[in-house]
Amino acid sequence: MAASPGAVALRVLDGKPVSDPRPGLSGLDLASLEAWLTARGEPAFRARQILDAVWGGSATSIADVTTLPRALATTLDEAFRWTTMVDETLVLADAGQTEKALHRLSDGYSIESVLMHYPARAGRKARHTLCISSQAGCAVGCPFCATGELGFTRDLETAEILDQVRSAVARLKAREDGAHLTNIVFMGMGEPLLNLDRVLESVEALNDPKRLGLGARHITVFTSGVVPGIRRLTALGPQFTLAISIHAARDALRDVLVPLNRRWPVAEVVAAARDHAVATGRRVSYEVTMIGGANDTDADADALANLLRGDLAHVNLIPMNPVAHTPWTASSMPVIEAFAARLQAVGIPVTIRRNRGQEIGAACGQLAAERAGEPAAPAVAWRRKRLEAASAKALLGERSEEPVPAGVD
Repeated sequence: MAASPGAVALRVLDGKPVSDPRPGLSGLDLASLEAWLTARGEPAFRARQILDAVWGGSATSIADVTTLPRALATTLDEAFRWTTMVDETLVLADAGQTEKALHRLSDGYSIESVLMHYPARAGRKARHTLCISSQAGCAVGCPFCATGELGFTRDLETAEILDQVRSAVARLKAREDGAHLTNIVFMGMGEPLLNLDRVLESVEALNDPKRLGLGARHITVFTSGVVPGIRRLTALGPQFTLAISIHAARDALRDVLVPLNRRWPVAEVVAAARDHAVATGRRVSYEVTMIGGANDTDADADALANLLRGDLAHVNLIPMNPVAHTPWTASSMPVIEAFAARLQAVGIPVTIRRNRGQEIGAACGQLAAERAGEPAAPAVAWRRKRLEAASAKALLGERSEEPVPAGVD
C-alpha cells in the first residue's frame, strides 16, 4: 500500500473528524471562478490560470501555482480546497494493471475508485478506465455488493466526485509511457441517479474542454434502476452511455438481488431504458453479475432474452467478485458461456467480462468495508441465513415482503 504524497491534515475537533466547509476548486467552472474573482477586484483571466493548474498542471496545492500572485493564492486557499481528498491509499494488483484507491474525505468517511489499465492489442489502442464513486456508502443495499454492507452515509459533492478523477489523472501523468485517461465509469460506491444533480455537474466538468475535456461517449453512468432518474436523463438527451445494473429479469429474484426493484420493477426499468435508447440513439448497456445457482440458470437467461429482445441493448456478464458475508460464489465460466449463448441466439450482443484485482478486493466497497471492521460472527450468520431464505423463496417465484430500502425514493 502507498499513501498519497498530496495528503492533507484531517481537521479534528474533540477527537472527531470535522467536515471542511470550503468548497473544492475542481467543482467550479470558468464562469463561477470569473465571477468570484471580479467580485474581489481581480482580473477575470486569472480564472483560466486557476483551472489550468487544477486540471492540467503539476501543482499539489494552491501555493504551488506560480502563475498567481501570492496574495491571491492565500485568498484562494482561505476560500477553497485544492483537493477534497484528505488522504489516499493505493493498492495494486494484476502486475500493476489495476490500481484501487481508498480516498478519505474531510469528515472521515472513505470512498473508492479503481483505475484499470488495458494494454494495446491488435487493432485497439491502450485504454485506461477509471471507475468512480458518487456516494459514500449506498442506500440500495444489493447483498452481493460490499458497499451494501456499509449502508448509506451521504451524497458526494461535485468536487469529491471530480477529485477521484484528478487523482487518477495525476498518476497517469507520472508514468513514462504517455498514458492518459480514456474512459470514466460511474460504477463505484453509491447509486449515481440518487445523486443525479451532482453527477450531471461532474459529467459536465469531465466533458468541458476547459477542464478535463473527455468526450461524452467515453463516459458511462450506471444505475440499478432509478426510473425517475432515467426519465430525467432521457429528457436532457445526454450522449454519455446509460448502463443498467439489472442482475435478474425475474422480479422475485431481482427483489432480493437489487432491493429497489420493490419500488421500480424490472419491466418498468427496462421500459424507461428503452425509451432512453430511442430518444438518444445510444445503446443501453445492461450488466449481470453472475452468481452461481442464483441468477445463472437457463430460465434466467430466457427471461432476460425475452425482456431485451429487439432493443438497442448490449449485455455484459461479469462473474461475481468474492464478497464476505454472502452465501454466494461466482458462476463457472461454462455456465456463463451457456447463458451468453442463449442471449446471442435471439440477437442480443453479449460480452463476458473478466474480473480484475480480486486479490486486493477490487469490487466496489471492499476496501472501505475492510477498514470499517469485521462484523460480529452472529451478525454474519444471521445475514447469511436471511439471504439464503430470501433466495430460496425467489427461486420459487415468491416476491419479497421486505420494504423498499430507506433513501431510495
